[in-house]
Amino acid sequence: MKSTAARQGTLRELNLGLVLREVLDAAATHAPSPSRADVAAATGLTRATVSTLVDRLVAGGLLAECEPVATQRAGRPAVPLVPAGGTLVALGAEVNVDYLGVRALDLAGHVLAERVVEDDHRDSDPARVLRALAAVADDVLAETVGDPVAATAGEPVAPGGPRRVVGTALALPGLVARDAGTLLLAPNLGWREVDVAGVLADASEVFSAHPPTLANEADLAARAEARAQRREGAASFVYVSGEIGIGAALVLEGRVFGGRHGWAGELGHTLVADGRPLEQVAGQDAMVRAAGLEREAGVASLVAALAAGAPAAHEAVRAAGEALGAALANVVNTVDVSDVVLGGTYARLAEHLVEPVLAALRTHVLAAPWAPPTVGVARVGDIPALTGAALSVLDLVIADPSAWLDAPGAAAALPRLAP
Repeated sequence: MKSTAARQGTLRELNLGLVLREVLDAAATHAPSPSRADVAAATGLTRATVSTLVDRLVAGGLLAECEPVATQRAGRPAVPLVPAGGTLVALGAEVNVDYLGVRALDLAGHVLAERVVEDDHRDSDPARVLRALAAVADDVLAETVGDPVAATAGEPVAPGGPRRVVGTALALPGLVARDAGTLLLAPNLGWREVDVAGVLADASEVFSAHPPTLANEADLAARAEARAQRREGAASFVYVSGEIGIGAALVLEGRVFGGRHGWAGELGHTLVADGRPLEQVAGQDAMVRAAGLEREAGVASLVAALAAGAPAAHEAVRAAGEALGAALANVVNTVDVSDVVLGGTYARLAEHLVEPVLAALRTHVLAAPWAPPTVGVARVGDIPALTGAALSVLDLVIADPSAWLDAPGAAAALPRLAP
């Protein structure tokens, strides 16, 4: 591609994104809310330029100003800047083996509405499940912004000011063709080559207006975890999502590495010593079955059996941890990232899983004496792929804020918030 010189307007749009990201990053890491002067110092832009850009972002409903606070510097009190809450809405959705869910998130990271519906989707009819998801998504958006079509057009339909839909993203437990809106393969669902975007567009107002970006469930969960980990300075880790299947994602310097096609991380389909896929040994169903429990009771029954001291449950989880740790050792030896984060079902079982996983890593990771492996528990909370999906949509705003400043229905101005 031929390079072209950046025009003044292009630089202005890039600087808008730079200023917006500086404020959002501070909020994401729980750092003190920056003032215009702080943003200027951090970005290298002049105070006058920052002030002009902040005025646009505040008027457009992307940033909000808090009440002024006194500083040790001479001059007027500083006005802290924070992401505007409740003005832009991103929808994160997920279809998994035993549930589907939808979560609406705003720029400030607030959950505006969500719904999770439990069901057994093994060997299910894709059209039926996707229609159910579509109904839930429309309900969540109606609760969040009123009429989804009106909200898309920029009309002020929410109390206290307009809420506009940025877009949607959908987490799936398998391989996806992201640009085509197609699920290629989800073995635990029994789905193959499903036109997910097409089915949802026909069944849902919001998915018709905002076709979803598809991504792997573990990748999106890792995206949410990476944001949570940044608060403590962690940048690179291997995220493991334990559900019916087992997904993994490699996070490098805060970014998920998906591989050439976005298909990296199918840890559950790697083979263990006896030639079986790992998920048949260490997945949720496998652990429940090995503990002598009914599959339908799910992980809750396993947690209860562990709490009661049932020997079969403890042995099932220990054996699963050893197998999982050995598989992860192969990953660590290959990619040279020695920190592991357990998410999903594994987070609920961490009290019993961490020790066998860590023991296997120490045994099988070649560099363990010099770079000791660690095993931690996910910080991001329940069903993290929903949050990760919504965050991936909000990234579109950060990449091009001007598209949302100039859209119909942009807020005229927001009141100052209490610090």
